[in-house]
Amino acid sequence: MLSKVISCALTDLDGTLIEVEVDTSFSSLPKTIIVGLPDLAVQESRERVRAAFRNSGLEYPRYKVTVNLAPADIRKEGPSFDLPIAVGCMAAGGMIEPESFSNSLVIGELSLDGSVRHVRGILPIAARAKAEGFTRIFVPAVDAKEAALVPGITVIPVSSLSELVHHLNGEATIAAQQAPALTDDEPVAATDFAEIQGQESAKRALEIAAAGGHNILMSGSPGSGKTLMARALPSILPRMTIDEALDVTRIYSIADLLPSDRPLIRTRPFRAPHHTISNIGLVGGGNPPKPGEISMAHRGVLFLDEFPEFGLRVLEVLRQPLEDKVVTISRAAGSVTYPANFMLAAAMNPCPCGFYGDPITACSCSPLAIRKYQNRISGPMLDRIDLHVSVPRVDFQKLTHAGLNEPSKKIRARVEAARELQRRRYLGSPIASNAEMRPAEIRKFCALDAAGQALMRRAMQRFELSARAFHRLLKLARTIADLAGSETLRAEDVAEAIQYRRPQKG
Repeated sequence: MLSKVISCALTDLDGTLIEVEVDTSFSSLPKTIIVGLPDLAVQESRERVRAAFRNSGLEYPRYKVTVNLAPADIRKEGPSFDLPIAVGCMAAGGMIEPESFSNSLVIGELSLDGSVRHVRGILPIAARAKAEGFTRIFVPAVDAKEAALVPGITVIPVSSLSELVHHLNGEATIAAQQAPALTDDEPVAATDFAEIQGQESAKRALEIAAAGGHNILMSGSPGSGKTLMARALPSILPRMTIDEALDVTRIYSIADLLPSDRPLIRTRPFRAPHHTISNIGLVGGGNPPKPGEISMAHRGVLFLDEFPEFGLRVLEVLRQPLEDKVVTISRAAGSVTYPANFMLAAAMNPCPCGFYGDPITACSCSPLAIRKYQNRISGPMLDRIDLHVSVPRVDFQKLTHAGLNEPSKKIRARVEAARELQRRRYLGSPIASNAEMRPAEIRKFCALDAAGQALMRRAMQRFELSARAFHRLLKLARTIADLAGSETLRAEDVAEAIQYRRPQKG
């Protein structure tokens, strides 16, 4: 007897539908064969399913069982096919009717005692099921809230194999999972700008970066507050929309990093990898491919502390994602594309000892050592950073100042007002912030008056700016004007944007 169950494989961010075909035929030596390019974890499903049947009080088919995972040219990985194989075996053995799971997608890993375990990537799998017209999806009970984030599809939370059998036979109904309430509440940020003493110019630069989604590099001596300010940056970023939250949650679901108590991520990601990270760890990859840190920072902040200490090749692989906002991982079996629309915030010391230019502590580095240290970051990489900020040492009076500094809540209000201007400006296009503007939008929305053109001409000559740097300068000026509520670019907006640029390396 032949039965068919629909499941899903996580080949990319969206997943691929897999048809699990189970055929039973008479044989003097009962055995189970799984074909269709399964990996070792899928092959081991034979033993998990057989033990789950026995410990659930069910009889495993006493025939030759052939399981085909179609299409056969896609490699199947992981234990998530346990439950659909078990359902297929039950249907082929006459224990349940095929109509009981028609127009449904089934996913889940089985324990030996028959309970159903968590699997990664439930949110994109549920989204794929809905897009393909399925009306129901059977998922592990622990993942049901995540799947219920997708509207328009019935989510059946399955705790055990025996419970599923009773449900499909109509003996006991499993209540469908209700969609979790989506509120605007979000956890309080760990670091508030009110806690940062001094550094008014650096805080202004961070506000501009947050308002336009620009990349920023802070340079200063150790202990000047660079890391503290970077960690406070998410507290002034605009709140994520539901669509952005679902976008980020999908990535964390695929990476299996979604918190068990939060089916939906509402705070913007903040990722701070160590400088010893590998290329694969940063951009993604592996076998099977998984998102890297730049995709985990999607819609949030990627903070690279001790910027020059990162390997040259590691930094260079950032250049393409910074421009394209996606990263494509190519392998012999195919390619996978992950989103990577993040803000880069980097911090560095000015020299190996950290005190070059410090007014109190003398630098012990030679000119050659300083130049070699700073040259670890290539010119093209620096060219992709919009704001270069010097972070000086904080003096005693500011550190002991008893008054309250401006809190993140007030700064965020200004940032959100600027982002609202940008939302209306780019309505109907995929652009979400000024940093994402393309040449056509720059020509349309960043027109300069005579004074502004004169300033830009002098900046181009003095700093030897590339075409990319010129466009980034205009985007930055546009953001500064948005913070001021100005529809036109003024000369003072251009002048402030220019002060955040540095000469391009040769």
